[in-house]
Amino acid sequence: MPTEQIDAAPNLASSAAAQRWPTLLLAAALSLGSAIALGLARFAYALLLPAMKLDLGWSFAQAGAMNTANALGYLLGALAFPPLARRWSAGTLFNVGCAATALLMAASGLLADTHSLLVLRVITGASSAAIFISGGVLAARLASARPHDAGLVLGLYYGGTGWGIVASSVLVPVTILDAAHGWQFAWFALAAACAVFAAVAIGAARKIESVHASPVSNAHATQTTDAPRWPRFVPALAGYTLFGVGYIGYMTFIVALLRNAGMSATIVTAFYMLLGVATVVSARVWSGLLDRMRGGQALAVLNALLAVATLLPALFTQPWVAFVSGALFGATFLSAVASTTAFVRHNLPASHWAKGISAFTIVFAFGQIVGPMVIGWVSDGSGLARGLVYSALLLGAGAVLAACQKPLRAVS
Repeated sequence: MPTEQIDAAPNLASSAAAQRWPTLLLAAALSLGSAIALGLARFAYALLLPAMKLDLGWSFAQAGAMNTANALGYLLGALAFPPLARRWSAGTLFNVGCAATALLMAASGLLADTHSLLVLRVITGASSAAIFISGGVLAARLASARPHDAGLVLGLYYGGTGWGIVASSVLVPVTILDAAHGWQFAWFALAAACAVFAAVAIGAARKIESVHASPVSNAHATQTTDAPRWPRFVPALAGYTLFGVGYIGYMTFIVALLRNAGMSATIVTAFYMLLGVATVVSARVWSGLLDRMRGGQALAVLNALLAVATLLPALFTQPWVAFVSGALFGATFLSAVASTTAFVRHNLPASHWAKGISAFTIVFAFGQIVGPMVIGWVSDGSGLARGLVYSALLLGAGAVLAACQKPLRAVS
């Protein structure tokens, strides 16, 4: 081999690494948007639920209705996103969603009326959808700039939800005070975390908008007539709907289940923190799967693992089983979300990414509307463990449906 080629090899490797790390850091910064949309605005409620349920005299069905209301707003936001995206850029919608969600979280600390809280949860769900979908579009755009790291970039974005889970596991226990409506102070702490995360995420979104412009071009425009129609990915949509129903039952009621099983607040907090850390780490674990699987296989594998994770604490009440469940669930559930964006990127032209991600978000939101109410109703009648068994069965059915989804295009 010529000396020049030998000397050039390390330089090429160094140049590739120099280009890779800024992209990954940008994806990590953008991921704080998903931390706001799901980790803080939705999942933190599981830590607040026991205190709010006791203080406001709710049943499990009423407690579940709060997440149902949030999911309803999420559905409305997902339905509104395509027309909004035709008028404003993904970056603009992302930035507005982040700012609005921080303000709405603070407003949740000012209310103690159930009906007012339900309305606020609907509005917060809509603003969260704006963050999550527009952030997914920006992440897909960033992934296209680094095709060899596409799965990792998407995993980093969605796995960022774990940072919100970790933050809430630290903030909520220490800010629920022993006072009338003492849980309200926790909402203020979560709002402050949203504001800090928003500052970083908005900066990342602006940079992606300026450096990685929308990939829609004349070449892509000619592909729009060849874009696969939605009936061709019904199995993936159906599998993802059941994912939405099953996973949200776990995320809504798992803390209440562990507390009812006699586990201390310290153990529950450690469990929730482990779940959040595992969510962040999941980006690296499943990146290869997201890159390789162009059909519904990735979603099928992840749904099946989630079914196992959900079933474990329903059958066994030992703390170590709960930790195994939390680690497996955390390392898996947001990668299931990332798998749908990867599916869209593999199978649809760039001009249809927003529509494709919105379609999956709509069925996801529908599943989350049904999940808390149904699992809450089952839990009221038969106990929380039985509710999680139903969640696991739905996730298993979602795995079967997703496995039936074939790739729509030979190449991405």
